[in-house]
Amino acid sequence: MATKKTASKKKPAAKAAPKESTATQDASKTPMPLFYSKPMPLDGKAHSDLALRKDFGLDFTKDVNAVPINLIEMPQICHFYPIAFAPDASATPVAIVGLRDNENLFLTKDNQWEEDTYIPAYIRRYPFIFSEMPDSDQLSLCIDVSENVLEKDGDQKFFDDEGKPTQLSQNALEFCKSYHAAAQQTVAFGQELEKSGLLVERQAEINIGEGKKINFAGFRIIDEKKLAELDEKTFLDWRAKGWLPFLYAHLFSGSQWQRLTRLLNKRM
Repeated sequence: MATKKTASKKKPAAKAAPKESTATQDASKTPMPLFYSKPMPLDGKAHSDLALRKDFGLDFTKDVNAVPINLIEMPQICHFYPIAFAPDASATPVAIVGLRDNENLFLTKDNQWEEDTYIPAYIRRYPFIFSEMPDSDQLSLCIDVSENVLEKDGDQKFFDDEGKPTQLSQNALEFCKSYHAAAQQTVAFGQELEKSGLLVERQAEINIGEGKKINFAGFRIIDEKKLAELDEKTFLDWRAKGWLPFLYAHLFSGSQWQRLTRLLNKRM
């Protein structure tokens, strides 16, 4: 399944470290995007009997403490997670979901998300993802080939008996199209932040009771003093682009460090 590229031909950054894998890259040399191990283009003939497992859960997120987010999500994200920026060239925004390595505090014991908590689109997109077709202006809808999320002859098939995409596949295609467009906007935003000099490295010292503390580092935030001193031309340009609400969403999200502390203390 494929769709035309909608904007810039630059690959959207979708995570804090390895970039999104594409069909034009050597998979043996390119790190896979977060959560994905073997993305493969969906094909009506090759995958006629393939189906998505029902309620496969969110176990795939258990070992992460930060998840990439898109610009348009930040006003929602800021009510649930601290928002930080990765130390990469695109200053990828991420939602902090844990305070220790390999621990997601929002994943419950039954592999579901904390109740009444917004789930980042990067997680909701899985196991689907776009990849670029070689020598083409099209993006192909891929599925992560994992026995944990796929099965044969299940109820949630990707193609019907005539080899046409089911509603499940069509919905996934539309979601990935929207995600791809939002990711490109996010890259532009992050790159401008990177050039602005507003981002500073920070570390959080978390009190977890009984005199114990955790130092959480490796992330950047916007320096409020530098933001207040931003030159008028840049400020007006960012206002025209509609970026100001996202800057403030990041600043407001700082109060969510306390929520992470509560979740960690509850788990301990």
